[in-house]
This record gives sequence, C-alpha cells and structure tokens, in this order.
Amino acid sequence: MFVAYKALAVKKIFDYFDTRYRAEMLGRPVDQTGPVITISRLTGCDGREVAAELVAQLNVRYNTNRWKWVDKDIIYHAAHELRTDTQRIETYYQGFGMTDISQMIMAFSGSYVTDSSVKKAVREVVLSIARDGYAVIIGRGGVAITHDMCNALHVRLMAPLYWRVQNVMNKKGMTTEKAEAYITETDSKRHKLIVDFLDKKPQAIDTFFDVTLNRSSFTLDQVSSMILTMYEAKLGIKL
Repeated sequence: MFVAYKALAVKKIFDYFDTRYRAEMLGRPVDQTGPVITISRLTGCDGREVAAELVAQLNVRYNTNRWKWVDKDIIYHAAHELRTDTQRIETYYQGFGMTDISQMIMAFSGSYVTDSSVKKAVREVVLSIARDGYAVIIGRGGVAITHDMCNALHVRLMAPLYWRVQNVMNKKGMTTEKAEAYITETDSKRHKLIVDFLDKKPQAIDTFFDVTLNRSSFTLDQVSSMILTMYEAKLGIKL
C-alpha cells in the first residue's frame, strides 16, 4: 500500500513539474531565473553531504524551506520525460553509448531512445530546475548547462588523491587499489559529461567555476558556510 501510494505521489510530482513549470521556466529571460548553486566535485569529496548541509544553512539563514538539493532527481525527471526507465538515463551518465544490438532491441520493443534524446531531456530538466531557482544541483553537467545564468554560483570541490582514496575506502569498503581505480574512472566520466554539455569544447574547464575548495582542508559545515558566503557575495545579497 505504501509503495503504491509513494509511486502515485511521485507521478503527481512529475506531472506537476512538467505541466506547471517546464514551458514557463525555459521561456523566461535568463536574468529573471534562479538563484541556483551548482556543485561539481572530484570523486570522494562528499558532494551530497556538502549540498545537504548547504541547503540546511540556506533555509535557516533566510527563514524558508524553498531551497532544495537535487542529484538523482534529474535522472527520474528525464526518464519520465522520455517515458523510459531510469537505467537508460544512467547508461548515458555512465558514458556508455548504445550498442547496435541494444538499439535494435529497443527499436523492436518500441522503446528506442537515442543518446541525443537523453541529452536533450537532461538539459531541459536541469535548466528547468535551475531557472525555477532555490536549487543546489550536484553534478549532472549542471555547471555546463547553467553557465550563462546570471543568478548562479558554480563551485568545484577537490582534494588530494590520497585523501579521496581514504574517503572512498571508508564509505564503500573498497581496497586501496579498487578505490583508486573507481576514482580514476568516475573522475573521467564526470569531466566528459561537463565537456559534452558545453556548446564549444574547451581546452580546460577550470574557468567555468567561480570557486574551487579543497574539501580536505575544511569540515562539511565550514565548506557549506563558505559557499553560502560566496553565494551572497556574487549575487550581491544583503541581509
């Protein structure tokens, strides 16, 4: 009963999001959208934990509950938009192109979704969430998709490799070798995703970030507090 109720609730959220906001958000002038904060991170830098703490601080500071953080939500929205399963979107995010055999199977089943369709859906979902505002978007190519928004702060989290390896080992129970391999592979995919969403392929992506923070130097609370301060400074917010 609970599962069925939850599924119905999620469907209503998707329907409401699509019909109420999509056209309006995508049609708004850029300077009338946001605010949004994007967080890109090297693997093992606790992006979700930072986002959750940042949202908590933002809502307390402004006495609101409007701020939210999004990550996997983008996959669910894109899958709903394309009437496909979330695994298809995950495949795109993982950097695996559709094989000829997979394309044939999906075509015969009537559920064929191209990589370009997935990319378009993801871009529109991210833009809609960002332009609706009061969102902290973790990864998902957010910095590339929203780089021309005025009311936006783009943050990158990094840390020394040894620190990230230890963090991944602790969280995922991996050996040193597996953690290193996981970090190398995931970092490569995340970098590729950002580049894929940019209209022009840059020589480096560093200039797309407003600030880069060394996660190993600060606690979650400190990192989140600094991001909040920089958000207010960039957007000229005064309390």
